[in-house]
Amino acid sequence: MAHITVPEAEALLDQEIKVLDHGFIRLIDYMGSDARIVQTARVSYGAGTKTLREDAGLIDYLLRHEHTSPFEHVVFEFHCKMPIFVARQWIRHRTARLNEISGRYSVMKDEFYVPSRDKISFQSADNKQGRNPQDVPPELQDKVLELLKQDQANVYGNYQEMIDDDIARELARINLPLSTYTEWYWQMDLKNMFHFLRLRMDSHAQWEIQEYGRAMAEVVKAVCPLAYASFERHMVNGARFSADELDAIKKVMAGEANPLEGRRLEEFQAKLNK
Repeated sequence: MAHITVPEAEALLDQEIKVLDHGFIRLIDYMGSDARIVQTARVSYGAGTKTLREDAGLIDYLLRHEHTSPFEHVVFEFHCKMPIFVARQWIRHRTARLNEISGRYSVMKDEFYVPSRDKISFQSADNKQGRNPQDVPPELQDKVLELLKQDQANVYGNYQEMIDDDIARELARINLPLSTYTEWYWQMDLKNMFHFLRLRMDSHAQWEIQEYGRAMAEVVKAVCPLAYASFERHMVNGARFSADELDAIKKVMAGEANPLEGRRLEEFQAKLNK
């Protein structure tokens, strides 16, 4: 198979895409494209002889029926900078290869995530890991921002003092907060990237990691526009129904009452409203 390049992706190489206040993602390298998915699926050589429409149809068929091994032949390498609390959610996707900056060897920078005023929210009453959309009074927003900045400045000042006193970096770092920025190189194939994006761009994910998901999605779309269109069609805007949900659909269509209730009914309705 010939080496594949994509002009839209080439234009993004080494370009910082800003995320949050101090974060970013950068596409360092990539391997493959829509053409690679098609080639590996057909086990062909060279550029192939099919039309763009046929290639798009094949890619859509593969994703729709979960024949995803050809998608593993497209690989992305990113340089990412994010707050540690975002990294700890991100790392749950164990199908990647990564190398993270180490506070044992490097002095951590005086860079911390501070949310914008409009992202300061109350705790959700019905979602233990979510935010309440209700507006927070301006005076409470000011209080939260001041507390965050004070704590960050105090902890980093103590950290810097220990570094200046030649205390081991692996000890000096231990009180640094989750808002501290970290960096890593992150490599993932397209099959697993779609799984990552589906979860991390979802409205139920924490807003901060959604922002990274959306930034990475723009890169993936540039490299594999046909595959990304199928991803949006089937994984983002599509829905999979359980046996109970299919039974409910049949009963509603027959004029009967929906047997689902509680959270199961809410989740069912959310799928229908996509």
